[in-house]
Amino acid sequence: MSLIYEPSRAFSKEARIKNMCEYKELCLQAEDDYTGYWAKLAREKIDWFEPFHTVLDESNAPFYKWFLGGKLNVTHQCLRRHLNVRKNKAAIIWESEFGDKRIITYLQLYYRVNRMANLMKNKFDIKKGDRVILYMPMIPEAVFAMLACAKIGAIHSVVFGGFSAEALRDRIEDSKAKLVITADGAFRRGKPYMLKPIVDEALSIGCECCKKVLMIERNKEPVNYKRGRDYIYNELIMQESQYCDPEPMDSEDPLFLLYTSGSTGKPKGVQHSSAGYILWAQYTMEHVFDVKENDTFWCTADIGWITGHTYIVYGPLAMGATTFIYEGTPTYPDAGRFWKNIEEHRINQFYTSPTAIRMLHKEGSNEPSKYDLSSLKVLGTVGEPINPDAWLWLRESVGNNRCSIVDTWWQTETGGHMISPLPGATPQKPGYATFPLPGICAEIVDNNGNQVPRGKKGLLCITKPWPSMIRTIWGDSKRFVKAYFSDVKKDGKPVYFSGDGAIMDEDGYIMITGRTDDVINVSGHRLGTAEIEAVLAHHENVSEVAVVGKPNPIKGEGIFAYIVLKNASDNIGEEIDMIKELNKLVVKQIGAIARLDAIKFVPGLPKTRSGKIVRRILRSIARNEEINQDTSTLENPAIVEQIQMLDAN
Repeated sequence: MSLIYEPSRAFSKEARIKNMCEYKELCLQAEDDYTGYWAKLAREKIDWFEPFHTVLDESNAPFYKWFLGGKLNVTHQCLRRHLNVRKNKAAIIWESEFGDKRIITYLQLYYRVNRMANLMKNKFDIKKGDRVILYMPMIPEAVFAMLACAKIGAIHSVVFGGFSAEALRDRIEDSKAKLVITADGAFRRGKPYMLKPIVDEALSIGCECCKKVLMIERNKEPVNYKRGRDYIYNELIMQESQYCDPEPMDSEDPLFLLYTSGSTGKPKGVQHSSAGYILWAQYTMEHVFDVKENDTFWCTADIGWITGHTYIVYGPLAMGATTFIYEGTPTYPDAGRFWKNIEEHRINQFYTSPTAIRMLHKEGSNEPSKYDLSSLKVLGTVGEPINPDAWLWLRESVGNNRCSIVDTWWQTETGGHMISPLPGATPQKPGYATFPLPGICAEIVDNNGNQVPRGKKGLLCITKPWPSMIRTIWGDSKRFVKAYFSDVKKDGKPVYFSGDGAIMDEDGYIMITGRTDDVINVSGHRLGTAEIEAVLAHHENVSEVAVVGKPNPIKGEGIFAYIVLKNASDNIGEEIDMIKELNKLVVKQIGAIARLDAIKFVPGLPKTRSGKIVRRILRSIARNEEINQDTSTLENPAIVEQIQMLDAN
């Protein structure tokens, strides 16, 4: 039985949802009148240009449509409507590793977004529906660019700045982007790293659709310029007007694409709509973090991930909060940097990954006590389940036993939080995501859609549509249905399967147990095993390869590769050189996030008679777990013992 930690009474008195009775009342309202519940929220939270006439259209499930007939613009929700009441309030506080700071008010942000929107329209002929790739560091101009796209109805797709030229090219080509917005480079751990050369390489190996590049001069490193293609933002932006009318958008018009790894090698372009996404981004900011008018909110994610989209940009700005953006790493110049930032900027809500928490715990367990962290009210974790030891250290050493911890479960595809404690209401158990948010129908079922008994592991599914859900996979509707709505049915109808396993305990608390498919969660970032395998298989001496995840005390999961070589060697030096080559290949084609933790050269792989690699067996071997699967069905059952003997050595 896990210990239960009650919310602070002082915090609960001021919270939007003050106790479990209020939480259950909201859940009952949603259960009694599902569409009415969402309609009420949409009318309260969104400033509509034109009201919607239909709350939910289920006629072409699973291609659900929300708030039909409604027109809005997300930048009006995030900027324009705030100007009458908080134009001089800080919208963004930005700080670099070196301590450089910028404070941008809501009025200033409004003007900067308008200038960039006009620049995209006037110089690059970007129109409603065009796609724009952002390959950016963590600087305010990245936010300007996202919002400028939304202002004119363009669809932005942010690519994480650590991805390689090949990965960037794939995303440009799949989205058919007309423009790439980037920077010359940025800084990490006190040293410059370059982005523009990666863009140059990506465009040199394809991407006929993209003819223009807009570059922000960030760190002033020398870069190459291609006349007629490359333009410098700093030279052009002040020529544009600071006034720009927003493009009226239908509720279901796409807001952005965000590419995520899948169980096949090709990344999936997750498509999110305008109205449903911004509604849920704001609602979860208010209720999961309980952000108030004068709070300063810090999400440590990169904007290249969905967490950065929803909880650095759209969520905080939609509700008129101050969002803090830090361009740096948790341990530079030392393990106290995060705590220094919290002390100096009086951060009230701090949202980070279990990977960062474990790292900070390991490298500076006593560092939080050196700083004044009394401004903190809510601590959040995201990206993967947090282990109880890290949870307790976060509560005791960072939160001083008074802050609520919201261990949030959600995905790129869900748009925002789905299962999470409410900081003023939910009694918390370390390691548990706790309960679904009001209006979210999360169930743990078997393959036939039947609820599993409490205490038993099952499949985590969302059994009713919700406004911020993925609308489709860009350009591949069949893959959308297959990836999310083909595995599990309830009452004969397909339901959304998250790909995660979960357990509900005797008290109804939900624990996320991790991925059930071939996706590895590295530091909260999902990487498809097929994508990594495809890169490794490209090496001329690799015959076969299988990649699995292995628990890692810092990253959550590490990447473990079993490889069959065409020409094996007994020379240890040659094996070491081969490992270096393979890792270099992965980093080049995917990025440093995909660096392999371990490579094991094996004589063969466990396969069925039809030739399918049984990765569950390899996963068990990598984790030193007992193999419970019947190996007699394998083409060569003896290979399992051979691999185990190699691992033992």
